[in-house]
Amino acid sequence: MSTAKVAITIDNQLLKKLDLLVKEKVYPNRSNIIQEAVKEKLVRIDKSRLAKECAKLDPLFEQSMAEEGFSKELESWPEY
Repeated sequence: MSTAKVAITIDNQLLKKLDLLVKEKVYPNRSNIIQEAVKEKLVRIDKSRLAKECAKLDPLFEQSMAEEGFSKELESWPEY
């Protein structure tokens, strides 16, 4: 995976907490902590975006579509 170097501004108290995690060997370095935190945040954003889109769906319509699909499938299944 290729990486890029960026400069950020961060609150001093937050930086102290990051440094403590590095000192306690929870993470190997600051960059690793920040990269993982950003990745986790982006995953959460993607999940919330999916949840918002799902909330727009009409449950009754979706249920009828699912049932219609099943009934068509059942017609084509062989009898046992």
